[in-house]
Amino acid sequence: MLFAKTFFSSRAPSAVRMLSAARAGSTWSNVPQGPPETGITEAFKADKFERKINLGVGAYRDDKGKPYVLPSVRAAEERLLMKGLDKEYAGITGVPAFTKAAVELAYGKSSPVLDRIAATQSISGTGALRIGGAFFERFYPHAKAVYLPTPSWANHAAIMKDSKLDVKSYRYYNKETIGLDIDGLLEDIKNVPRSSIFLFHACAHNPTGVDPTPDQWRAISDAVKSGGHFPFFDMAYQGFASGDTDKDAYALRYFIEQGHAVALSQSFAKNMGLYGERVGAFSLLAESEEEKKRLDSQIKILVRPLYSNPPVNGARIASEILNDPTLNKQWLVEVKGMADRIISMRAALKTNLEEIGSKHDWSHITSQIGMFAYTGLKPEQVERLAKEFSVYGTRDGRISVAGITSDNVKYLAESIHKVTA
Repeated sequence: MLFAKTFFSSRAPSAVRMLSAARAGSTWSNVPQGPPETGITEAFKADKFERKINLGVGAYRDDKGKPYVLPSVRAAEERLLMKGLDKEYAGITGVPAFTKAAVELAYGKSSPVLDRIAATQSISGTGALRIGGAFFERFYPHAKAVYLPTPSWANHAAIMKDSKLDVKSYRYYNKETIGLDIDGLLEDIKNVPRSSIFLFHACAHNPTGVDPTPDQWRAISDAVKSGGHFPFFDMAYQGFASGDTDKDAYALRYFIEQGHAVALSQSFAKNMGLYGERVGAFSLLAESEEEKKRLDSQIKILVRPLYSNPPVNGARIASEILNDPTLNKQWLVEVKGMADRIISMRAALKTNLEEIGSKHDWSHITSQIGMFAYTGLKPEQVERLAKEFSVYGTRDGRISVAGITSDNVKYLAESIHKVTA
């Protein structure tokens, strides 16, 4: 034992020096620590208060605050199980029955452009945006600048930057009116270089919940056409916003009617609750069937080194729902039910704030649409909500309306009133 102690202690200084040298010369010594992810969920989980509320989660919850699996999804899963399908690879562009149905859902079953749409299944909406960014970077013949609304979903900028596009912004949200800055938006579209790429949220703008009206969309279309710009729509909430899949596709379909070439990202995370299945689609409108074939071929070339081919299970579920008349009808009722619950919680929050005696104008809570709402709360008020009342949201005042329930809406209103009085 004495020998062992002496042996290792005599070697200790040199061992420490060798270890330090190894660390200093590490291949990854130049890799910086990234910023921490949002701590909302972690703080919420650590909070012991029984009436705590998590308004940061970007996923639908039922009126008991629980994750919700659509009955139509369960039924589709049972049907697929009975079919005894294999687990072979899908093609590079995915499950054909799914992509065909996804395109019809977005563009309309009777759309005259269906034969000219190049489409691929994607890894949900994020993957669709990434494919789109890569396609623009490689083939868009004009300046590689993409304009995002201010604010926008945070991942939009990250995806486009990783696609080697020049990310810029256009005015969208007006903090003073807690609404759309339509004048600033139109002015920015008119003043940027011609043939720029503009990313638009097709419906249920994330994070503000502020959507243009049909009249405003028509004005936006005119400005885009005047500048020769290219519209790239992100449609992550079709059906989930208003409860009507056709109504939520208005902007996309109107732009096509006006002769725009378009690109589209679709996600089925929200409107089918297929979050972890990662089901989405990317599509481009071609001028001819011949051009469509060329676009299809290049999309495959892009996808192949990214992830080779997409997963089949979620696409099969979505395909079963979209293509079976009975399941499709059931799903449309269910997605409307989710949208209606969100709309009713908006109304309940506004009503409770007014009944408590709040002197603020809360009309924006019900005029906004979709899962998220911009409350107009200041960062210090959001901090007070968390520290004093165990109500957790993001510092910019955004809340997930899905986190509001019949049981907690009154307490939420009381808490908001106390930090805004």
